[in-house]
Amino acid sequence: VQLQASGGGLVQAGGSLSLSCTASGSIFRVNAIGWYRQAPGKQRELVASWQYGGNTIYADSVKGRFTISKDNAKNLVYLQMNSLQPEDTAVYYCNANLYERLRSPVGDYWGQGTLVTVSS
Repeated sequence: VQLQASGGGLVQAGGSLSLSCTASGSIFRVNAIGWYRQAPGKQRELVASWQYGGNTIYADSVKGRFTISKDNAKNLVYLQMNSLQPEDTAVYYCNANLYERLRSPVGDYWGQGTLVTVSS
């Protein structure tokens, strides 16, 4: 299983960016797929996650500004980030928790990080 992330970049405060992540390979079922971020000197934290069944989870700090959505025909998830602030600056990592096959153990997978920089 591979996670391919794209998007990110540099934006001014108040601006918008979008991220996307595609999971490929042997995938039976995705339990959750979403984004974490890690700012310099800080621990990695959950930003937003799509859960099996369609529920979504957001960090309090991004509620109302970020939206996660999933293409149900593909293992593709988008993160639309609006009203970005300097404190959103971090490396964003795609994460998926999934089963590769019907009776395989659940696995946790990470994509390469993508840098989001918000200037003030």
